[in-house]
Amino acid sequence: MKSSVKTYLGAAAFAGILLCSTAAHAQSDDDKKFLATAAQSDVNEIKLSQLAEEKASNPDVKTFAEKMVVEHKKLSASMKPFAEEWGLTAPTDLDDDHKQEYEKLNGLSGADFDKEYIDAMVSDHAKALRLFTTEAKDTKDTKFRAAVLKAKTVVAAHKNMAYDLKKKL
Repeated sequence: MKSSVKTYLGAAAFAGILLCSTAAHAQSDDDKKFLATAAQSDVNEIKLSQLAEEKASNPDVKTFAEKMVVEHKKLSASMKPFAEEWGLTAPTDLDDDHKQEYEKLNGLSGADFDKEYIDAMVSDHAKALRLFTTEAKDTKDTKFRAAVLKAKTVVAAHKNMAYDLKKKL
């Protein structure tokens, strides 16, 4: 009888370990997906903002673009240890939607460029903020959550800066 109880407890413990590791693995897949999306977003913001550094006519838009380049490079660097640990390769180019946006922006100048760029920044940062908010709530990885929450604060500030700038244009 004692032997069957030990066998049962051992099997139950093993099943519990399997369930926990499966749940952690599933969460890790969600974390990886988020991180890949966030990394792509950083590349998109950096490349569009580098174009704005060259083409913006409004000094406030140019200053905003410079800030986006610097801060999105910092955000990428803050997430790099997780990407390396999880075996993810960082994107190096714009995604298809942002390639189209880049071409559209590249064909504009003056106030038209400034307005389109800032509209894109408001939209992109609003989407990113929703993603960061969801990830901060859902991830089970405490170290990753701390990094996501820190980055979420930066993304929220960017969204607010872009929105305030949009009202002035």
